[in-house]
Amino acid sequence: MSRLFYLLIIIAKAEVNRLKIIPVIDVLGGIAVHAIRGKRKEYQPLKSVLCASADPLNVATSLKAFGFGKLYMADLDAIIGGQPDFSLFKRIVDKTGLNMMVDAGITDLGTAEKILKNSVSQLIIGTETLQSISFVAEAVESFGSEKIAVSLDLMGPRILSGFQLGKLADPMTFLREIEKVGVNQIIVLDLAKVGSSEGVNIDFLKEVIRKIKAKVLVGGGVRNIKDLAELRDLGVFGVLMATSLHAGKISPKSLKQARLL
Repeated sequence: MSRLFYLLIIIAKAEVNRLKIIPVIDVLGGIAVHAIRGKRKEYQPLKSVLCASADPLNVATSLKAFGFGKLYMADLDAIIGGQPDFSLFKRIVDKTGLNMMVDAGITDLGTAEKILKNSVSQLIIGTETLQSISFVAEAVESFGSEKIAVSLDLMGPRILSGFQLGKLADPMTFLREIEKVGVNQIIVLDLAKVGSSEGVNIDFLKEVIRKIKAKVLVGGGVRNIKDLAELRDLGVFGVLMATSLHAGKISPKSLKQARLL
């Protein structure tokens, strides 16, 4: 079936269940990079049809100009053990007015508070750096459930985690525990599919949406408008995208035609 057909399907249902499209900027060494399958040593500076350079502020400004209102940033320097780039977060928000979600590998409330004070709208706690479920509970209690989202960081079927998961190694068991401490927004992020344009794991997402009450966002593998239609119909709340946008496979124009932007 034609691409126009899928656009029309989305348009017909968009007002009923408007899928949130959230562009992603991965920052490593102070520049925006093209993330592929979680192999960070191989990441290269971003080349995009949407912007002229790999400077994160330039990328964010371009995304704002195309009509996006929200941005997800992965501060990879912080995730792998460095300090969060607080000033970069604030500069981007002050310059663009974008609502910004940030994963900076936070493991303590002090750092989390400082990130929020630098104009960030929502903190992402990723399982890759998570030290305990109790930290998630403390963050939700301290900042409120709307300020916190948990990213289920996967490498295929395996959870990436900063601590020994034990019985929580099963993704569904982990997500149930996360819900118990008050998290109402989760991200299913399959790093093995990031930058691959291979599509998402639909079967797993169906199980998540069937069994978990929290809002579900998806990252990794989204290819085209057809994928967005399928995810919307599943009940996915939002989609994190980078490669498909920067490569021009999904354009801001097509998103606007589908009333997704």
